Order: sequence, then structure tokens, then C-alpha cells
Amino acid sequence: MRERSELRTARLRLRRWRAADREPFAALNADPEVMEHFPASLTRPQSDRLIERIEAGFERNGYGLWALETRADGEFVGFTGLAPVPFEAHFTPAVEVGWRLSRSAWGRGYATEAARASLAFGFDEVGLAEVVSFAAAGNARSRAVMERIGMERDPEDDFDHPGLPAGHPLSRHVLYRVAAADR
Repeated sequence: MRERSELRTARLRLRRWRAADREPFAALNADPEVMEHFPASLTRPQSDRLIERIEAGFERNGYGLWALETRADGEFVGFTGLAPVPFEAHFTPAVEVGWRLSRSAWGRGYATEAARASLAFGFDEVGLAEVVSFAAAGNARSRAVMERIGMERDPEDDFDHPGLPAGHPLSRHVLYRVAAADR
């Protein structure tokens, strides 16, 4: 597999990260509505470190969470892509498809469009047999994207996120899967 630094869809460009992405990414990660289903918002240094970890993942794996911009005007709107699941659970090792978009990009179908491109890349170019996605049980918007991109949930797969303390309101997560053979 050769590394892909960019994917394109009809309306979006999924690309490697640039220094100019740091400020809007930090604003996105500091937005309480965007981060509603995460334990906390991120500070600017935490957000910058996340970009560094994402870029290191590209170097290690040949894929990762691409910065997401609109093709019409080049506006940075978040990220979408593939990443190895960084914790141990009953379904790991696994690769997840994930996204985080600014509120200005919500409701436009961008997450679905970019996630479909990421899945196609994962199956067709990386050769993955399966991709997962997960979210806090109450994250209806992300769950809807998972369903729109053809992922399925078995309630038996749901789990308590190992990075959160027992009883935390966001601890319970739903797991969705899609296999290359089922596309």
C-alpha cells in the first residue's frame, strides 16, 4: 500500500495537516457543543499534540485522520479518516473510521461523504477486512452517520470505554462495524 496524502470527494478534500489548521482545530476542540460527547474540551496545547499524534500515525501506518476542507473555498471544517483503536477491548485490534467537524459544517452531509471515502480507501487500498466506529451511547449524530455509511450495531458489542472511570456519564459506548465483504 502506498501512502495517500489526500483523498477527494465531490465537495471535500481530505488531506494531511498544515500549520494553518492548528488555530481552527483548537477552536473546534474548545467548542462545548462539538465536544459534548467527550470527557472534556481540549486546550490549544492538547489540540496541537493531537495533530502531532495524527501526523505520526500517518508516518507509521500510511493512513490516518485527514484534515477536512471544503473544495469550494478551502475552509477547514474538521477531520475524518482511519486510525487504529488505541486501547484494548473485546473488538481490538481494530481500525476505526472517525470524524469531528465544526458546528458550521454540521447538517451538510460532510461527515457521511468523507467517511465513505475513508472506508473506500481502507478497504480498497489498505486492504482492511473490517472497520469499526464507536461513540458514546447518547451521540445520536455520530450514530446516524455510522448507519448512513452502512455500518451495523450489535448491542452485544457495546462496551464501557476503558479510558473513562466506571459510572462516568459517557462511559457506555456503542460499537458499529462494517466488513469489506459486506460493502
